[in-house]
Amino acid sequence: MPIHVHSPELLAQVAGLPAMPGVYRYFDASDALLYVGKAINLKRRVSSYFQKDHGGTRIGHMVGKIVRMETTVVRSEAEALLLENNLIKTQHPKYNILFRDDKSYPYLKITGMAIHDGDMRAPPSQCYPRVAYYRGATDKRQRYFGPYPNAWAVKETIQLLQKVFRLRTCEDSIFSNRTRPCLLYQIKRCSGPCVDHISPEDYAADVAHAEAMLRGETDTLLKTLEARMMAHSDQLEFEQAADIRNQIKALASMLHQQSIETSDDRDVDILAVQVQGGKACVNLAMVRGGRHLGDRAYFPVHVEDSAAIASLEEAEDAEDQALGTPGTTVAAKTVEQRVLEAFVAQHYLQVAPPPVLVVSVALEPALLEALSQQTGTRIAAVSQPREERRVWLEMAQKNAQLQLARLLAEEGSQQARTRALVEALDLPQDDIDQLTIECFDISHTSGENTQASCVVFHHHKMQSSEYRRYKIEGITGGDDYAAMRQVLTRRYSKVAEAQRDAGGAELGKNAARLPDIVLIDGGKGQVGVAREVFTELGLDLSRIVGVEKGEGRKVGLEELVFCDGRDKVYLGRDSAALMLVAQIRDEAHRFAITGMRAARAKVRVGGSRLEDIPGVGPKKRARLLQRFGGVRGVEEAGVDDLMTVDGISPALAQDIYRALH
Repeated sequence: MPIHVHSPELLAQVAGLPAMPGVYRYFDASDALLYVGKAINLKRRVSSYFQKDHGGTRIGHMVGKIVRMETTVVRSEAEALLLENNLIKTQHPKYNILFRDDKSYPYLKITGMAIHDGDMRAPPSQCYPRVAYYRGATDKRQRYFGPYPNAWAVKETIQLLQKVFRLRTCEDSIFSNRTRPCLLYQIKRCSGPCVDHISPEDYAADVAHAEAMLRGETDTLLKTLEARMMAHSDQLEFEQAADIRNQIKALASMLHQQSIETSDDRDVDILAVQVQGGKACVNLAMVRGGRHLGDRAYFPVHVEDSAAIASLEEAEDAEDQALGTPGTTVAAKTVEQRVLEAFVAQHYLQVAPPPVLVVSVALEPALLEALSQQTGTRIAAVSQPREERRVWLEMAQKNAQLQLARLLAEEGSQQARTRALVEALDLPQDDIDQLTIECFDISHTSGENTQASCVVFHHHKMQSSEYRRYKIEGITGGDDYAAMRQVLTRRYSKVAEAQRDAGGAELGKNAARLPDIVLIDGGKGQVGVAREVFTELGLDLSRIVGVEKGEGRKVGLEELVFCDGRDKVYLGRDSAALMLVAQIRDEAHRFAITGMRAARAKVRVGGSRLEDIPGVGPKKRARLLQRFGGVRGVEEAGVDDLMTVDGISPALAQDIYRALH
């Protein structure tokens, strides 16, 4: 008999499942998604969870939480795999291996396409495309190359294009208003199109050559450049021939410095996985256009939980095969295989895979089939590469080892800091992973635009998704005490209300809770304000901890002050507890400063929009934007420049200039 008791409705739903491929989802009492799984036979797979006693294992804990289930029947195993990982990626279940993307991939963008279409009536900025770093959604009006693993790889490529082909990188507003070439022209990193030092046709040829290099067509490019150089030489145009010769030398030098560019593999991803201490790292190295662009490390969560559940599923499949049940396959996988397959399935839902994946462990054929169906291109995986590919994989494996070692060292250090603070404050040590700290800081500009920040720390790291900013209003400018009183009241009044309603009973799972430590960046004065607020709200005063500057306000001499009668605590300059306090306090200060600056910039920009300037209607606004290439260009223009625009009088030019500065 199963150890967990489930509702008759849930068990009846399990009994009525079809013996078809599909995806199943388990939910707990709060309707949070616990687990997403796929199965060739839904009935057999799901029934196995409810027909056995899983005891106190990880699986048992999960099964005991299941109160509701959803299933989706699909046509094939490949379709089930794609749906499973789509749900994992978007719904973030608690027991699946999950890779979180902290940000999108950057691209290299080449703007402007008019010259390629032979349209010489286009604005000069369109006739002379620029190369730029770009991150975001792509569109068909521009040309994008990438994705690149990081911003550094894009910027390094832009520097190569500047050195070899001397393409411009300046904004259109700057380009349109230059009367002399900039420093980049002087150091031979730009051909000076802003002042007509190169014709649109010649510049277009340089852009085409740059695109060929980015596509990895280096052999063809070198032959084309050599032919052009010889043609100029035959026509006694030695200066032009010398320029192309310099391009060839710079390009040859770049190719010599790159470790991967002569291979036939122009677009390849190299994937290496490392697992240790319950943690995992997948290192992704990208080769695009024959060039090694760099590495990027990914760290999944829920590795141990997912591995335990996967082991159960494999054991069930093995039993079915032993009993001769048709349609079952047994392929015991290592944790490394599961982690890498989870990464491939989730990562390439958003990023188009290259035709070849070089991997440290073999991938399931069904996964490659699903990727191929999704992209319409045959995807191949090589797990035992030779020659150059083997060197790439060894490099990726080494990087995965180093990155995982760094993560384990950082987490070990952070846990030590948490434990040290718990001991210093004499807090319960039952579960230091759950220790929650909220820290507040006040920031303003000469008494204006006052903002309060609240940052949150738990599970040994800062939780940026839980940060909050509070706009402080209705106080005297520069009154930090009043600002602190307002933010603490707004933050914890709902907590106090929930505690009063509970009447001493345990709060519900989703109820607002008081953190273990409320860290105040300030001494006795700020802590006194916090004591008043907590007393009014009826909250526990022992949770308030102030960080008071030490003698001479020197770093490392800070003391912790309390409002419940305890004496000050000096942790010591080298204390791990003080390091954690300083880390959280500095993060609160950083978060407050960035919020204040953003608000200040918003006020300045919002108050100086062209629409708000009297006398500047739609037509004049359009002329200004067209003449200067955007709002930034208008802001950079002087009064005399503004007067050159049709319809802008000297008086109106003065008004525009004053409004924008």
